[in-house]
Formats: sequence, structure tokens, C-alpha cells
Amino acid sequence: MSSDQLAFVASDLPPPPSSDMAVSAAAPPGVTTGPSRADHQPRLPPPPPPPPTLPKLGQASPESNRPDSAYGGSGGTPSLLSAESVESVETLTHNGVAPPSNPLLTSQPQQTQRPNLDQHAQFQQNLHQLHEQSSAPAEDQSYADSAYDDTSSLNESVTDTLESAYSHYRWENGRRYHIYRDGAYWGPNDETHNDQQDIAHHAWRLALNQSLYLAPIHRPSRILDVGTGTGIWAIEMAETFPDAEVVGTDLSPIQPTWVPPNCVFEVDDVTLEWTFRRDSFDFIHSREMFGSIADWEEYFRQCYRHLKPGGWVEALERGVKPVSDDGTVGPDHFWTTWGDTVLSVGETWGKGFNAWEILKEKMEDAGFVDVVQVPMKWPIGPWMEDQHMKELGMWNALRLDTGLEGYVMRLFTMAGGWSYTEVQAFLGKFKACMKDPSNHGYLPGNCVYGRKPLNAAPSRD
Repeated sequence: MSSDQLAFVASDLPPPPSSDMAVSAAAPPGVTTGPSRADHQPRLPPPPPPPPTLPKLGQASPESNRPDSAYGGSGGTPSLLSAESVESVETLTHNGVAPPSNPLLTSQPQQTQRPNLDQHAQFQQNLHQLHEQSSAPAEDQSYADSAYDDTSSLNESVTDTLESAYSHYRWENGRRYHIYRDGAYWGPNDETHNDQQDIAHHAWRLALNQSLYLAPIHRPSRILDVGTGTGIWAIEMAETFPDAEVVGTDLSPIQPTWVPPNCVFEVDDVTLEWTFRRDSFDFIHSREMFGSIADWEEYFRQCYRHLKPGGWVEALERGVKPVSDDGTVGPDHFWTTWGDTVLSVGETWGKGFNAWEILKEKMEDAGFVDVVQVPMKWPIGPWMEDQHMKELGMWNALRLDTGLEGYVMRLFTMAGGWSYTEVQAFLGKFKACMKDPSNHGYLPGNCVYGRKPLNAAPSRD
């Protein structure tokens, strides 16, 4: 619309009524007239009171001279900003660090509560020093000469928080690994590997006909899951036995925080001396600990010492060398080369990958009785005719496809001296064989469980 047209339309409009003009036309019966245009004028709120005048650091506040003041003093440095806190903030400023932004320094103080700015300023100073330590070169990092001490629970809390934030993980070849007991375990703990662990849990449920265990346990009151990983088995056991305490241990703190109230997780190394109370568990469970335990007999002795008389231990392991019953995976097949290589590098690693073959023997040597071994087959792909095994093969192929790199990357590069490119080329050959339906390979495995004798003598600490 042009400017001439706008002017023409505007000339036809009636003039606006004045602000003091009352409505003269009588309203029809039953109709209430609305407010006048003057009633629609905005009503501004009263202006806010002027902000309080705060004293400079180290100077007296006018409020402090009042007998009923929240500062509790009369003249001099107010107790809200003590001389020590002033010195701490000035020290931060002198070192080039801005004082902490605190609403207590920019608003009217509450007269019903006296905040402790001494503690806050010290907290900020310690936080600054800890950040400087975390960014220093590794050889310069030391907690022995830090500014905090054992007398302040606040400082200890800050220390623990920062140590956790900076020291949980290590990155190698694009994968994330645990830092506690660095190098004790070959597997990563990043999201890719954690997803693979949950897929493996589903596959194990299929292999056990949807059961979480095979040992004949009855109303356990305390359960231990060794090498709990993502904690999915421990969580489901806690839901299955809500009256039992379920403890999961692992090198990595990757477990969820939203768990059943009877489920707890602890960061620990199973190969060290256990700190649990002796004769206190009804059931101890482990799964896929291959390449993690150097002495399986000692592991089962630890289980024996910490089980109640009559308690059960169960270990589930599978092999890493594919085999076949129809000769499709023979001595010259790449999968055979793969398995032999993993077993050889595992020996160099110091923790073998053949645990599934020795579980029963080592369990009996540790003193367990009524030991049962249940053999298993894990098809690689859906080549079996049985529908149950076909489904298990599909899930096993999925976990191998997504998790194979995590299985061998650290193992081959650290213990075998391989390059990243060599590992990827080796992985590619394995996955190429997975795409060939004529390969009827599977991974053997065992579920072994045994009982501590009812007449076992109490274990000594």
C-alpha cells in the first residue's frame, strides 16, 4: 500500500476520544460497559529502593555499628568478612586470579544467617591450586606438597572430586581405558565397549535360557559380581533378589547411579587381596574374565575364603579361537590363525585367554565340591538350523562386529608391539570371514559352578 493510500485511509478514521471523555452512549440492557481507555494506562510499580552501600574489603560497615546488626560487631572489620578471608581474596587477586563471584558480596546480607566466607575464600584458593596441579606436567604433579591438609573435610572433598575428574581414564589409539591399576585390563571402557558388554549380557542370557546363573542358589543374602563391567548383571540380580545385598566390583567406575537400593558398586582389582569380610557371601559370580586373571587357582581361593560354608561360586568363560564341527574352520583357516595369535599374545601379556578350559580343575584345586561344568557353543553368525542357536549366533556376530577392536587393540599394541594399522588390517580379515556363510565356526565356552563345603573351617583374616 502506497503512502497516499495510507493517508487516505487514515483520513476516514474517526478521531480518537480524549482521555477525559466519558462514554455517553447508554449500554443496552444486560450489557456491562468496559473500562474507559484511561483505565488501560499502564501502572508503573514504585521505584526499587537504592542498593545498600557495601564496605570495601577490610573496612567497617555502617551496619556493624548497630547493636542489632547481623554482623555482630561495633566498628572495625565486620565478622562477615574476617581478616583471614580478606587476605585470601587479596592473595588470589595478587596472583592474577579474579576473586570469586559471590552473591553475598553484591546483595543485602540476610540477617538470619551468617555465611562463612572464610571457608569459601579458602575453598576457591585450594581449587585454583588444584587446577594448576592438574595442568602441570606429569612429573611435576604431586599431592604431597599441596596447600590443603587433612584437617578440612571441605578440602578433602575438593581433592577427591578433582582427582576423579582427571584420573579415571586414559586414551590410546582412539579408545578410552581405565587409569586405576593402569594396564591391568586389556579392554576399553568407552561407550562403544560398554554397549558391547550389554549386548554380551543379552547373549549370555540366551545361552543360559534366559537365566542369570546356573548354580542352585537359594535365597542368597549377599552376592558378589566380580568384574561387573556396566553393572547390568548385578542390577538384574538385585531386582531378582530384593532382600539380598549385591556388590559389583570393577577397575572402571562406569556403572549407572540409578540402581536398586540393594545394589552397590566399588572400584577394585580382583587380583589384589580382597578386603571384604571373610565367610560373608552366599554367591560369587564372574563372567568373561579371560585375560584379566593370571592365577585362577588363587582367584578361586579368594572366592573360597569369602564364601559362607555352603555358598556357591560360578564362572562363565568362552574361548577366543573359533572352531567347527564340519571342517569349515580348519588348521589353515584365518580364524585359526586369529585364535592362535590371541592366545600367544595373551601369554606375553601374562594373563591367558584359555580360562574356559581350566575353570573346573582350578575350582576343585581351591577346595570346592560338587563342581559342575556346562559346555556351550557360541555360533559366529546365524548359520545353525536350530532357531535358538540361530538367534544366539546373530547376537554373537553383532558383539564381535562392534567389539572386536576393543578386544585386541591394547593387547596387540602393548603386548604384541603391533601398530594401529596392523591391528585394523587383522580385524578386517576376521570380519571378512564373518561375511562368508560357508564358515560354520563357533566359540567354545563353559559355565562352571561349585560349592564350598558345609563343614568348611572358618577362614582366617
